[in-house]
Amino acid sequence: MSLLRSRGSWALVLALAAGCSLSLPANAGLFEDEDARKAIIELRTRAQQSEDAQRQMNTQLQNQVEPLRRSVLDLNAQIDVLRSEIAKLRGQNEQLARDLSETQRKLNDQAQALDSRLKPLEPQKVSLDGREFQVDPEERRQYDAAMGLVRRGDFAEAASAFASFGRRFPASGYSDSVRFWLGNALYGKRDYKEAIATFKAFISGNPEHPRAAEALLALANCQIELKDAKAARRSLDDLIKAYPGSEAAKAAKERMAALR
Repeated sequence: MSLLRSRGSWALVLALAAGCSLSLPANAGLFEDEDARKAIIELRTRAQQSEDAQRQMNTQLQNQVEPLRRSVLDLNAQIDVLRSEIAKLRGQNEQLARDLSETQRKLNDQAQALDSRLKPLEPQKVSLDGREFQVDPEERRQYDAAMGLVRRGDFAEAASAFASFGRRFPASGYSDSVRFWLGNALYGKRDYKEAIATFKAFISGNPEHPRAAEALLALANCQIELKDAKAARRSLDDLIKAYPGSEAAKAAKERMAALR
């Protein structure tokens, strides 16, 4: 009996051991599926949270970008307006430049026209008998007109013109030359006495004048015409002594010889 019990006990132990050995893999599989589900759920939760965070971030970025986008659009619109205004101003500047150029051209034309009208009224520089001086246009015109009368041989008109000039322009730079040619005009119209007085006044007032020697010779000629040989010889002698190297002195020597 005891042996049978012992055998039965061992059989029961073996049976239980076998049962335990058969049930272990099934329980392990169950534990593994549960862990996997938990891991999947956790991953899904994390993914959802990440998506939510990304969506929230996108929303925030969109909220931040939208004002910037509107600002960029506004700036572009302002830039377009500025470009339009710049183009308009450039066109206005070009028109102003053209207007200014035209105005300057007109002013230059007017200035030239004014200069051309004023130029005949301005003093003019004259070089005569080794001297330079300023004369008025009318002054020069009258002198040139009187000289024209001398050249044409119209001595009476020339004498009148030179006398009138001397009265109108007593301080003229032409005064010395006027006296000289007045004497010649008087000589030309045979008014020898007036010519002598004119030549003497010219010589005494301008002994260094380039035409002083000619005036002395003309004075002697007037005296010869009046048959005043003594006075003529004196004038010729003065000429030869005062201006020995002049052409008038050479002519004076010939006249002196003829008077003897």
